[in-house]
Amino acid sequence: MDLALLRTFVTVHRAGSFTRAAALLGLSQPTVTGQIRTLERQLGRPLFLRRARGVTPTTIGDELAHRAAPHLDALVEIAETGLDEQSGVRTLHLAGLPEFTSLRALPALTPLVSEGLALRASFGNAEETLEGLAAGHHDLAITTARPRGGLLTATPLCDEEHVLVASPRWAARLGPGVLREGHVVLAQLPVVEVHESLPLVSRYWSAVFDSRPAAAGAVIAPDLRAVLESAASGAGLAVLPRYLCEEALERGRLVALLDPPVPPLRTYFLVVRTGTLALPHIARAHEWLLRAAVDW
Repeated sequence: MDLALLRTFVTVHRAGSFTRAAALLGLSQPTVTGQIRTLERQLGRPLFLRRARGVTPTTIGDELAHRAAPHLDALVEIAETGLDEQSGVRTLHLAGLPEFTSLRALPALTPLVSEGLALRASFGNAEETLEGLAAGHHDLAITTARPRGGLLTATPLCDEEHVLVASPRWAARLGPGVLREGHVVLAQLPVVEVHESLPLVSRYWSAVFDSRPAAAGAVIAPDLRAVLESAASGAGLAVLPRYLCEEALERGRLVALLDPPVPPLRTYFLVVRTGTLALPHIARAHEWLLRAAVDW
């Protein structure tokens, strides 16, 4: 049986779509479709049921994937290990949100550098990161979105608490008891956010006030570190992860405006392409991050 056909089959099985598999393999969709049909003719059995959105494996398709995928993954491991031995360095391509990756993940992985691991980091939002991981541009991704389908495997990493903050000047202007209704806050303070859609403020308002914010952003900067500095300088209200603003709160540069009984949380996921944890350097980094996250 042609290994190229099996590789295409396993990719389609994990991606759940001929179109997605074609993009991952760098092939045209007709080529992928033709290879699957060739394999089905060789086996004399259908491997997938065509649906309006993607494909669903048949029983024989699932059985073949279960038997073939581990061996194909092992071949990838052999190839990757051979490259590592030639270069003398194993390289891990890590992707995630810029703030969390910079302040949490990269420092946690630094001890592995002395063990011969080279790190290459890429930054992007959850959608960009998962697409890059699926396409093979990254080895390991940290996202706030759990991927669907069998192509990617996600493990919960940690939760981050979100805090409603402002500079001491704005907190003093609000006074005690003003923050009983979310719309009152937004009526008095400008908002600092990472995007025009106010994703963090909207999530906070929904969880704490059961409402939607009604203001536009006064300062929009696509990096939470810039949001923190803008808020601390008096630009307005912001919602920030506690790990990021803890030092500013302790030093009095920022003030937490609320202390809700159940603070809003956001979950991070550690994501790999299914089967790649068989590669030692990816498995090592994966395990190392999970251990480090216990203290986060």
